[in-house]
Amino acid sequence: MRKVILLFLLSLFLIAESNKTNYLLKPAVTIFINELVDFEDMNKTYLTNLFSHVKYQQTALSFYNKKIKPIAQKSKPRKGRSKPLGTGSWDKYSHNILKASRVKRGKAYMKKHKKVLKKAYKKYGVPPEYITAIIGIESYYGANTGKYPVFDTLATLAFETNRRQSFFQSELKAFLILAKEQKVNPRKIKGSYAGAIGLGQFMPTNYKPLAIDFNNDGKISLNNHSDAIGSIANYFKKSGWKKGQEVAIPVSFFGTRYKAKKTGYKYKYKRVQLRELTTKRVTNYRGDIYLIKLERSKHDEMWFGTKNFYAITRYNHHDYYAMSVHQLAQKLIGKSVNYSNKIYNKFIDNTIMPTTQLDSFLDSPTRNRKFIIDLK
Repeated sequence: MRKVILLFLLSLFLIAESNKTNYLLKPAVTIFINELVDFEDMNKTYLTNLFSHVKYQQTALSFYNKKIKPIAQKSKPRKGRSKPLGTGSWDKYSHNILKASRVKRGKAYMKKHKKVLKKAYKKYGVPPEYITAIIGIESYYGANTGKYPVFDTLATLAFETNRRQSFFQSELKAFLILAKEQKVNPRKIKGSYAGAIGLGQFMPTNYKPLAIDFNNDGKISLNNHSDAIGSIANYFKKSGWKKGQEVAIPVSFFGTRYKAKKTGYKYKYKRVQLRELTTKRVTNYRGDIYLIKLERSKHDEMWFGTKNFYAITRYNHHDYYAMSVHQLAQKLIGKSVNYSNKIYNKFIDNTIMPTTQLDSFLDSPTRNRKFIIDLK
């Protein structure tokens, strides 16, 4: 029996070893190692050992090279899984992000981390609901920070052919320098299929300029809620976030599909250039406008994105991502993104306020508003 167990363990070891690739055979890796040794004062023996045993990440590579197929995995059917109500691209994209379960969990997160969220709001001017929305979308409030080994993933993406190979070489370099500075084993860190790490899923190159030690314990860990909250707020601030400024304003137009002008965060307009669009509510915003189109199954939903909307796109370069952050944030503070007239009572700083007043309060610039997460 003992011999059978030993043979079984040996077979598992051999399988694991067979999945490892000696990246030292790649000339580009040799150059990469030498640069780290010469310019970053890293140990050549240590790096040689790392790159001689890279576990090839086929599934991660499949996201960036269409010729590579992901490894098939068995998945258990999720209970209560629902389908989007519409067939439009926004209906599909936003379906899971804006689900009631994510909102409920986000409210609990805001309540649990109220003090540090308030601290971040006071220092950087980023409202708690937007920081929480980022964490909720990126890692489901810390429940899923990634299952991919970051070193192996970045090494695969950096030295196997794909559309963003040079980008991932820069990320791998930053990751190894980070691991050295923080004195951690790079093999033990897990993240996303792109090598993003922590509650807010920062890429390694974002650590040095944007990640901060918000709890003042002498180290930066984005798996720590305090550091993650402070770092996300700092990211927004350095991306141009302005305290008190609105994020997005719903607008109406004649027809069902909008084709009059180019849409997206890459195109900037003055209000006078968009006379065919009418805001659905009063707004004091007078800055540059980014015209955002959400494609639903039977119509387009149009929004004006402000400079704060653009700041969110610096976190993830996608209109739908920024809008999902905005709408999840609104749901977290009890505001209906559909602008319902139904009357609800909400607790705002221990004061009961009807929905009509709540909407007016939240739609207004936030520079004078009090901290809003006194939840039940």
